[in-house]
Amino acid sequence: MSYNYQRIIIKIGSNVFTQKDGLPDFDRIKHLVEQIAEIKNQGKEVILVSSGAVASGRGLISVSDKYDAVAARQLLASIGQVKLINTYANLFEQHGFLCSQVLVTKEDFRDRVHYLNMKNCLEILLHHGVVPVVNENDVVSVTELMFTDNDELAGLIASMLNAQALIVLTNVDGIYNGDPKLPESNIIEEVIGTNNDFSSFVSSGRSQFGRGGMITKSTMAQKVAQLGIEVHIANGTKEDVLLKVLNNTIPHTRFIPNKSKSGKKKWIAHSGNFATGMVKLNEGARLALTSAKASSLLPIGITEICTEFKKGDIIKLTDENDQQIGLGIAEYGSEKAKEMIGKKNQKPLVHYDYLYLEF
Repeated sequence: MSYNYQRIIIKIGSNVFTQKDGLPDFDRIKHLVEQIAEIKNQGKEVILVSSGAVASGRGLISVSDKYDAVAARQLLASIGQVKLINTYANLFEQHGFLCSQVLVTKEDFRDRVHYLNMKNCLEILLHHGVVPVVNENDVVSVTELMFTDNDELAGLIASMLNAQALIVLTNVDGIYNGDPKLPESNIIEEVIGTNNDFSSFVSSGRSQFGRGGMITKSTMAQKVAQLGIEVHIANGTKEDVLLKVLNNTIPHTRFIPNKSKSGKKKWIAHSGNFATGMVKLNEGARLALTSAKASSLLPIGITEICTEFKKGDIIKLTDENDQQIGLGIAEYGSEKAKEMIGKKNQKPLVHYDYLYLEF
């Protein structure tokens, strides 16, 4: 069975892009672009989320030891991003395709208007047959505002653009049920649902050149699959890996998607870092929200307004044990909400259309 996706996000990780010496692997990049061109020639849309700016800069300039890691990263990324996009532009041009550069920071996803502007930009690029090459803007991103890694960024882009699939390329064949170096370990070929705890058998270590390990990949993949997008984690160092993933002829890990969520819910799902308020719910409200029936959050189910917030803010919803249930957009501020705690027949604090539940 092959997969007939129309819109695909492809994420190339640092350990795929980079050789053991920390410099770019141009032969591998060329081969991946050849595969993307073949996918494009099938009439499909492709968005490329690519690491590699720092690696590209490392091949052009050496950084004095007197500078700290952040400054060194900014220098290498600023110089390397030019090299990176020129590399992609030249390679795609050989196949008759234009690519574009889209640099983003975590802050770009915080504001709904800014988010929609970025979405519209990517949509018009796709409608004109362009391959957007998306990367984090390491020049202006400081540590506390950075994405966990480009896996997180790829998940956000996939959700934003309502992609059918996200293919994450790393330097192993997928998620294993043990140490990949041990012969008794096997690839987990299918993952269903969100209640999978990989931490007992997946290494939490980061990749050699990137910021994210397989734990962050699996967490992101489960979240994106819950939003209705199929996620594949595969070995980007293998010959024709993209074509083989799409034809389902290579062992890898596939996260099976749930029913697709609305665009607004997808945005809310990824907005946890920007939540300003927190509201505690009683058991009745928790059961109502998590039942099969669509429900809004009513004041009668609220036991405590934990922090202040304004109308339109993203707020976290927790149960009586402080476990997060979901996220939502507040229909009114915390002062009004406090007055209405426990009262019947009141306006919902979070309407179902603006509510994202985490299971």
